[in-house]
Amino acid sequence: MAGTGNNKLTIVMYPWFAMGHLAPYLLTANKFAERGHKIILIIPPKAQSKLGPLNLYPDLIEFRPISIPHVEGLSAHVETTNDVTIQDQHLLRHALDLTQPAVQSLLSDLKPDFIFFDLLHWLPGLARRLKIKSVHYSVVSPASMGFLFADGPEIEDIVHGPTGFPASIKLYTHTARDFKFFETIKEMGSGLTMKQRLMTAICESDAIGFKTCKEIEGPYCQFLESKLNKPILLAGPIVPKPQTSTLDQKWADWLNKFKPKSVIFCAFGSEAVLSKDQFQELLLGFELTGFPFLIALRPPSGVDKIEEALPKGFEERTKERGIVHGDWVPQQQILKHPFVGSFFTHCGYGSMWEGLMSHCQLVVLPHVADQYIHARLLSRDLKIGVEVEKGDEDGLFTKEGVHMAIMAAMAEDSEIGKEVSANHDKWREFLLSKGFESDYFDNFVENLRGLLE
Repeated sequence: MAGTGNNKLTIVMYPWFAMGHLAPYLLTANKFAERGHKIILIIPPKAQSKLGPLNLYPDLIEFRPISIPHVEGLSAHVETTNDVTIQDQHLLRHALDLTQPAVQSLLSDLKPDFIFFDLLHWLPGLARRLKIKSVHYSVVSPASMGFLFADGPEIEDIVHGPTGFPASIKLYTHTARDFKFFETIKEMGSGLTMKQRLMTAICESDAIGFKTCKEIEGPYCQFLESKLNKPILLAGPIVPKPQTSTLDQKWADWLNKFKPKSVIFCAFGSEAVLSKDQFQELLLGFELTGFPFLIALRPPSGVDKIEEALPKGFEERTKERGIVHGDWVPQQQILKHPFVGSFFTHCGYGSMWEGLMSHCQLVVLPHVADQYIHARLLSRDLKIGVEVEKGDEDGLFTKEGVHMAIMAAMAEDSEIGKEVSANHDKWREFLLSKGFESDYFDNFVENLRGLLE
């Protein structure tokens, strides 16, 4: 094995080609490299410019671009999920399945200790033949993965989750239908459903890795360990360090116009796209609060520029206290600004942890399946956030629902706000305690070494 001679590991990583997977894998690679281990991260060719600034150890973390094979119906420019609709993502999965010969050649040449992966169901078998340990390294929570083990095929079975799960993680009916979709639609090429792909990847791997801790998700980890009968390895919370220590002057100047802890910051990650109607409901809900706000979202579906989708008269009515921005913003630096008081998030796993580590009141509005489970983890299990109510069947929210959730979190006389703030303070102080994060990752490395014995 490559890492046995000098006690340093060599790890190849092949995440699903979505920025919500590539970035967490690179963050984990930085943690390994900080300890002297060698990482080879397989990426789409054009992603190097985006990921490069996040690579803190370029001498130990090597990007290995891989060509995307041609697939009928998939445009030649497509490299990540940002380039396709959600309906066409199965074509990208098929394309990455076709990289198997190239990956086999790479692994045969490098002979790493481990291959970290998530959606590629064929990788554990390939790794086993090459005598390489495979780790299914998940970018979602153990609680989310647990829903793959729902007790029955009906929507109602999925709503309540598997036996042994707390009732607090009960799903909406419309979310359960998304899980049902995973079980029924067979994809081109592999002939597998998404659930079959995931279950094969999970069950055939040598271990499952999560960037979480037992203090937050212990019962869900134990549930998975009992179901899978294999090691569940926890890397601890991995939150990126800001690329720069200071916030861009234009954002700092704008935020500094308001009172401390008064601004609501809203961001939904790199992929969430609302319908125009829901986008407008969201903005009108923010307007109703009377609080200043900074909203950073992708333009809604069918709209090229975010300004084209603003509700009539909205810009004029809120111009002194609100910004709606259609591009990337430095989320971590904004969350640290003393005048930002609330983080309104989609509850992607990375944003969930960034919110947990911040001093902001958390308001959650999830969009896709795993985000709903993360949202329930925060709002009901841990009671450190307020969730916006949605329609059970249609998944729609209203401006009144947005307004109510924000006020529950932000209003000075809100009992809910006081409760979630106290709980949040307790968890943040615990997670940020000296040595907590580094000790967890050191233990993660030692548990990996144990797999090689």
